[in-house]
Amino acid sequence: MHIPFFRPPIGDEEISAVTEVLRSGWLTTGPKTAQFEREFSAFLGGGVESVAVNSATAGLHLALEALGIGPGDAVIVPTLTFTATAEVVRYLGAEVVLADVDPDTQLLDLEDCRKRLTANCKAIMPVHFAGMPCDMTRILEFARAYGLKVVEDAAHALPAHRDGRMVGTFDSDACIFSFYANKTITTGEGGMLVTSSPAIAARARTMRTHGINRDAFDRFRKVGASWDYDIVAPGFKYNMTDIAAAIGVVQLSKARDFQAARQAAAERYIAKLSNLPLKLPRNAPPGSSHAWHLFPIRVSPEADITRDELIDALNKSGIGSSVHYRPLHRMKYWRERYPSKQGSFPVADDYFEQTLTLPLFPGILDAEIDQICNVIKTSLRK
Repeated sequence: MHIPFFRPPIGDEEISAVTEVLRSGWLTTGPKTAQFEREFSAFLGGGVESVAVNSATAGLHLALEALGIGPGDAVIVPTLTFTATAEVVRYLGAEVVLADVDPDTQLLDLEDCRKRLTANCKAIMPVHFAGMPCDMTRILEFARAYGLKVVEDAAHALPAHRDGRMVGTFDSDACIFSFYANKTITTGEGGMLVTSSPAIAARARTMRTHGINRDAFDRFRKVGASWDYDIVAPGFKYNMTDIAAAIGVVQLSKARDFQAARQAAAERYIAKLSNLPLKLPRNAPPGSSHAWHLFPIRVSPEADITRDELIDALNKSGIGSSVHYRPLHRMKYWRERYPSKQGSFPVADDYFEQTLTLPLFPGILDAEIDQICNVIKTSLRK
């Protein structure tokens, strides 16, 4: 039985919602996007505003732009992340300061950040890795101590909680979620910038559509000429379509059910893979919840098989897997832009060399998890 790395949980409700938009005569940013934004804010609570965009990358870029990050500034980013977290800093002409991660959680190591701080550091971008929520209380205290803005990369983290608060409602400057195809909810491509700052929300709304001072839907539905608008800045083309938002509205209504299914799958993996030469992901601490976007396992040095050999064994059995992530400091662009000595990021290096990610999605069957675990057990015993 072939088991893909991911199957998107798209059903008849999502298909019907898209069909309704297609028949409405309004396809781009409009009433469905506005509905998705309202419902997303209500879902998170905390009095936040939501700005829908066409990717989490766009949201991260808009957040930093709204904060005035630019040439001469630097932003702290964990090296263990997808390149989007760092590349948006370079879009703005600012520099990236890469930092190592905690060995137990793979979240940003604040002590390592402290050692790498420079006078140019103006912001920090914690990543809620794999769905494990960061300790935002500590991060915000750190940021305040050094005068840093905080933009959370929450691409993996809906709907995660930390210390009783949902990710997206902490006192950071902005928090960005992803709705890419394999995320915890999807719009195919898409993202959401969330902030409690009306100024940041307003700037992001303007800049997501070319720097136009009037919303496209408003221009066509309200009295007055649709061409009567102004350009207040050289903006971007980052808006979400109503087609994507229609999927998002339905997916959001299922977000808690999806999380429960992912949690159950993660717990089944943990029960079946314990007592093996593997390091398994930790659950969230008490009073918190894990989004379980990913289920990475780490092959212990004492195992009689390497990470790559285990990936090959899974592949030969028709089981998809992946690796999250090759650290940025080992990627050509980042390695050449910010050269570092070998051993400068020991935790991220060890993690990358030993870790693979197993299939985890709401519709995964118990039988599929059992098959995956049996292949792993057989491979480890060779």
